[in-house]
Amino acid sequence: MPQDRVPADFYEANQYATEASVGYLMRRVLLSLTQQTGKLLEPVGLTSAQWAPMFKMHEGKATTVAELARVLQMDPGATTRLLDRLEAKGLCRRVRSEQDRRVVNLELTPEGTEVAGHIPVALSEVMNAHLAGFSRDEWLTLKSYLQRMIDNSEGIHDGT
Repeated sequence: MPQDRVPADFYEANQYATEASVGYLMRRVLLSLTQQTGKLLEPVGLTSAQWAPMFKMHEGKATTVAELARVLQMDPGATTRLLDRLEAKGLCRRVRSEQDRRVVNLELTPEGTEVAGHIPVALSEVMNAHLAGFSRDEWLTLKSYLQRMIDNSEGIHDGT
């Protein structure tokens, strides 16, 4: 946590109510976003569990199995099983690196690239539906508040 920020005292253990927790509310929003995006992507053959890794590969943010596991915060074994399913659908392939045989690179197939192109469309639709009634300024403020929480969390993880 940045040194100029003192931890808040909004919550007290003896009065803690899950339904009033910011974390609980964020989790509910995230779950809804994930489920609704999954529903929109069902017609192109992606499940809720499959669209995120496909999108990370499409964005170029996960070019190896290890990177994909890291960005999705998934166990490497679970990532391998997920990739098995995507590969069986013909959406991606694993290619062993010629420079380092320990590294397994990921590639979207042409069909995978086409399917992945539907993901930002679905995400935009779902996000905009969840933000109905927000002004542009409220949206920007919400994003800044969430970023501040992320910044604060980085200090917590560092032990500072």
